[in-house]
Amino acid sequence: MVEPLRKYDSEYTYEDLVQSTDDARWELIDGVPFDMSPAPTRRHQEISRALFRQFDSFLQNAPCQMYYAPFDVRLPKDGEDAASATTVVEPDLVLICDSQQLDERGSVGPPRLIVEILSPSTITKDLREKLHAYEHAGVAEYWVVWPDERYIMVFTLNEQQSYGTPTLYTSEDKGAVTVVPGLVINLREVFV
Repeated sequence: MVEPLRKYDSEYTYEDLVQSTDDARWELIDGVPFDMSPAPTRRHQEISRALFRQFDSFLQNAPCQMYYAPFDVRLPKDGEDAASATTVVEPDLVLICDSQQLDERGSVGPPRLIVEILSPSTITKDLREKLHAYEHAGVAEYWVVWPDERYIMVFTLNEQQSYGTPTLYTSEDKGAVTVVPGLVINLREVFV
């Protein structure tokens, strides 16, 4: 499990990360820094590539675009801007449909969709801290990929702006992307 590391007692902001001389990669959740895990496994990369390929193929000439890590996603809360954001993540894949959210470092504000591919060292952070952060920020759809189990849990914001019970797709299914009408991901091509 990735444990939060602190250098001092106050909250970290995105500006602190940018100004840091530390070569490590960090994520922030509510001002608490989390050291990024070692490079992803080959299996993780294969799943990421397979998902990206299907999204990217469907989105040709569309206003929405898929991006992959490393890509800073800043999720400012009320009173925060891009520099003072205390929640900054690097999801495996992220769907941005509003070009106004993009800058040279990544995006600011909730993406339409985020994909996290679990690893043993990130499972708690991805299913607890990040799930809560994405729900609170208003990420419409959150895909959690379980590589070894070969399934995907899809959390979708409901009318109360919260994630209810996730939809579960197995390696034999085709997963509908609710935030992009008509886009269906063939999971047989993802879990080869």
